[in-house]
Amino acid sequence: MTQHTPTPSDLRGAPFGADELDAARTDLTIGINRIFAASAMSASGHGNISVRLPGHDNLLAINAGDLLRPWPTDDLRVGVPALRAVNDEVVVVDLDGEVRFGTPSPSVAAILKMHVGVYQTRPDVNAVIHTHSPYATSYALASVSLPARYEALLVHGQAVDIPVAPWAPRGTTEAVRAIAETYQAHPQTYGVLLGNHGLLVAGDDAKHAASLVVAIEEAAVSSIGALALGGPVPFPDHVKDVDLRLRF
Repeated sequence: MTQHTPTPSDLRGAPFGADELDAARTDLTIGINRIFAASAMSASGHGNISVRLPGHDNLLAINAGDLLRPWPTDDLRVGVPALRAVNDEVVVVDLDGEVRFGTPSPSVAAILKMHVGVYQTRPDVNAVIHTHSPYATSYALASVSLPARYEALLVHGQAVDIPVAPWAPRGTTEAVRAIAETYQAHPQTYGVLLGNHGLLVAGDDAKHAASLVVAIEEAAVSSIGALALGGPVPFPDHVKDVDLRLRF
């Protein structure tokens, strides 16, 4: 990973310091590494991740562009994700969606309000990840909630079925509203399937959110496989009395 520590002139007038920005960048990098290492990403590698800036609940650090750096044009090897470096360029936005530092790519600029909307709706979370994880996205395309029948979901705090937010054009006010309303209707969920689109996961921090993305993708793979055997079965009723949550 190539760190790009801002100079004092870069941060002139910014309401945060270089150490806080570097801490957020490190959190983002941990999350990105975890989901790619677990092969929980789509072949395109498309996704975005945000975290609250340490010490600033009203500021978010979000990846500025693609999650992985472009493959060098002079390298003739196949640029598979395992050979590419994490892109640690970030932008900082406030909870009004205004960019306070950096320059987002057009793709990231289109989803800033989606991330902001989650933090506004769920002030208890500190990280948000969006992916097109293939098997989880299968549920989103079918507009079918992913049942919480896989123990790893409970371990990561996802004890309820993962609901589907109805589709609306990416980045629009309608899409942001649909996601917010889904979180409001399901206050115990960290994950939301985005109808006809992908997966959105909130978390206590980037590590937690990334681990839950992986668990959700595993749950989707296993649930689809279980359909051939009669379908995934619910947990016994007494599961609600068992604390399986892993404390990171």
